[in-house]
Amino acid sequence: MTASVLYDAPGPKARMRNRIYTAVGALALLALLAFVVYRLDAKGQLDPKVWNIFNNAGVRTNIRDGVLTTLKVFAVAGALSLVLGLLLAVARLSEHRPVRWFATGFIELFRAVPLLITIYALWVLFLTYKNDLGVVGDNTAFWGLVIGLTVYNGSVQAEVFRAGVNSVPRGQVEAAYALGLRKYQVMTMLLLPQAVRAMLPTMISQLVVTLKDTSLGYVITYTELLFATRTMANNIIVNGENPFTAVTIVVGAIYIAMCLALSSLATWIERRGRRAKTGVIVAAAAGPAETPGLLDASAGPLGHTTEREPRP
Repeated sequence: MTASVLYDAPGPKARMRNRIYTAVGALALLALLAFVVYRLDAKGQLDPKVWNIFNNAGVRTNIRDGVLTTLKVFAVAGALSLVLGLLLAVARLSEHRPVRWFATGFIELFRAVPLLITIYALWVLFLTYKNDLGVVGDNTAFWGLVIGLTVYNGSVQAEVFRAGVNSVPRGQVEAAYALGLRKYQVMTMLLLPQAVRAMLPTMISQLVVTLKDTSLGYVITYTELLFATRTMANNIIVNGENPFTAVTIVVGAIYIAMCLALSSLATWIERRGRRAKTGVIVAAAAGPAETPGLLDASAGPLGHTTEREPRP
């Protein structure tokens, strides 16, 4: 058995010690979970009356509407962030300095500014110039949240695209130019397809971040899942208290389910891409062709046989 240079296989004592640490850690985690359940029960948060609120049709409708509005914002912001990221990446790789400087400044600016400040500033801007921006209409909170998520996540996606393009071997680019392809052909036919395939897991991970960041819409009173359920919990009283704990647990489970579904989709796409039959099949090499008389020692330069003179 070959051992890695950077890792020493643990001996019997080390394996026993690792098992003990694992058991102690598991017991500590179970103890913490039991303590949390005990405290929730002591505070009356596990009372069946508290959890019975989710059997109410109005409560389920509010949760459903919150999920739908969250997914709507995510769909629009996710698509726009990918498009913006692609454009910014191409602009940052441009040979024209003004274009490259503008893209670099845009990316660094919106990556440095906190997303919450960007969303709030856009919301205030849309409210202030609501009459001048006819496109916005009454959806000022929606567009403030969507555009804020787009500019931030688009800046991050631009760096992902740029890293994928730079990961393509330089020899492929030089070979493409040697074949007579133009720059836009090299970018669209060679660099971008390989960059997307290489950076697909990172892109999907950033989309998961976009999905979670939709919860920042509660700051600008957009009725996404968090704001809808928080408002609902404020209007419900069970045993003299608002059921914030139960609602928070359910909402957290919904967010985890949506993120896991998106991650599973990314895993499926990545596996499907690996199984795809791409590339050019190389034909088998044929055997060497033998020219008649070429290997004959008595053949002349043109394959004609010459008579040898007898030795004296």
